[in-house]
Amino acid sequence: MLSNRTGIVLLTALTPAIWGTTYLITTELLPPGRPLLAALIRALPAGLILIALTRKLPQGNWWWRALVLGALNIGFFFALLFVGAYRLPGGVAATVGAIQPLLVALLSSGLLGERLTWRVAVAAAAGVAGVSLLVLRADARLDLLGVAAALGGAVVMAFGVVLSKRWRSPAPLLATTGWQLTAGGLLLAPVTFLVEGPPPAHLTGENLAGYAYLAIIGSALAYTLWFRGIRELSATKVTFLGLLSPVVATALGWLVLGQRLTLAQVIGAVVVLAALVAAQVQPVRRRAEPQPQPQPQPLRGVPAGDDLTARR
Repeated sequence: MLSNRTGIVLLTALTPAIWGTTYLITTELLPPGRPLLAALIRALPAGLILIALTRKLPQGNWWWRALVLGALNIGFFFALLFVGAYRLPGGVAATVGAIQPLLVALLSSGLLGERLTWRVAVAAAAGVAGVSLLVLRADARLDLLGVAAALGGAVVMAFGVVLSKRWRSPAPLLATTGWQLTAGGLLLAPVTFLVEGPPPAHLTGENLAGYAYLAIIGSALAYTLWFRGIRELSATKVTFLGLLSPVVATALGWLVLGQRLTLAQVIGAVVVLAALVAAQVQPVRRRAEPQPQPQPQPLRGVPAGDDLTARR
C-alpha cells in the first residue's frame, strides 16, 4: 500500500497534470485571442463557488494575506504569463518558467529555514535542461520584455508558493483556496476589460464547455490539491511537481493533435521525470552510533566490588 506521504505527492501531482491540459483546451475549445478572459474565468467564478460552498470569509490579518497570496499565485502570475506567452514562443516561456523550483528552493532556505542541498540544485538545473529539450525550438526568437515577463511570472509564483507555506491559514482548505482565487480574479477583471474589452457577445457550446473545465477542474479542483500539497509537503518538493505540466502538454499534443515527437523531446521528458523523482526522494539519515555509557566509579575508601547494600 502507498504511504500517506506518497498519496499526497500523487494527488498534488494531479494539479500540474491538469494544468498541462490547458493548452489543448485553449486551442481547441476557446475563442481565439482572449487569454486574459480565460484567466479571469479560471479564477473568479471558481473562487466565488468555493466561498459560497464554505460560507467562510477571511478574518483578521487574513484579509490582506489572502489578497497578497491571490495576487502572487493568481492575479500577477496569470497576467505575466499572458504577456510572456504572447511575446515569446511557448517553448521559451516554458523554459524560463522552469527555473521556478530553484527559486523556491532559494526562498525556502531564507524564509522557511529549509536546507538547500546539492541534490536539489542539480535536480533544478536538470529540470530546466529537460524542459528546454522538451519544448524549445532552434529557431525560437527572444524578446526582452517577453523574457522579463516570463521570469517575473516564475518569481511571483515562487514567492506565492513559499508564503503559502509560511502563512498557514486557520480556515478550511476550500475556503483559503476560494479567497485566493477570488482575490486574483478581482485583480484580473479590470486588466482584462482594459486590454481585451468586454466578453464576446456569442459563445458556442464548445466555448462554454472549455471555460467550465478551466474554472471547475483547472482551478477549483487543481488549486485545492495544490494548496493542500503545500500544507503537507515541503514547498520545494511541491514546486518540482510543476515540471509535469510541459510533459503532459507535449504528450497531449502528440496523442490528440498528432504533433511530431522528436528524440530530443523524449530525452527531455525522461530528464524532467528523473529530476522530479530525485527532488521527491527523502534523504536517508544515518543513525548515530550508540555512545558507550561511562562505568560507575567506586567510592573512595570502598574497595571495588564491595556490595554496600549487603553491609546495611
